[in-house]
Amino acid sequence: MVGIDPDVEKSGCAYLEVATRKLEISTLTFPDLLDFLRYIKRQSEVTQKNVRVIIEAGWLNKAHWHLLPKDTKQSAAAKGNAAGRNHEVGRKIAEMCEHWQIPYELIKPLALKVGGVNLWQGKDGKITQEELSAFTGIMGRTNQEGRDAALIAWEWSGLPVKVVRKSTKK
Repeated sequence: MVGIDPDVEKSGCAYLEVATRKLEISTLTFPDLLDFLRYIKRQSEVTQKNVRVIIEAGWLNKAHWHLLPKDTKQSAAAKGNAAGRNHEVGRKIAEMCEHWQIPYELIKPLALKVGGVNLWQGKDGKITQEELSAFTGIMGRTNQEGRDAALIAWEWSGLPVKVVRKSTKK
């Protein structure tokens, strides 16, 4: 299982061996990501193991608004441009998977809130390193794109996501 969080600069990429729960997280430039996907495809052919790529596809959302009341027309345009560039990277990754006959699936971004409550404790409701480590056991530093890719791979593989939060009440 490969989870990908597309980004113009470096995409989050997580490789998960579901049976062993071995998880590797990286951030890769577009050319390096394509090299990695070809490598994974060749390895799957040699080992006769199935590989599946899950690509976050923000363009599947009905709305892409991340505007704040203080945003100007210029900042709104810049946000739209950045989102569109990231979406195109995701589309190109999918196009290359299609070309190389690598099974892939496009998914909407995972929910960050349920009932108005953040699922995760990081900035903008994103998953933190500590939360990811709690159910994957992965140690060391990761960036947000890598953590998002890991969460995609973990979630879509059907492995349990369970985080026990420490109480802040005294």
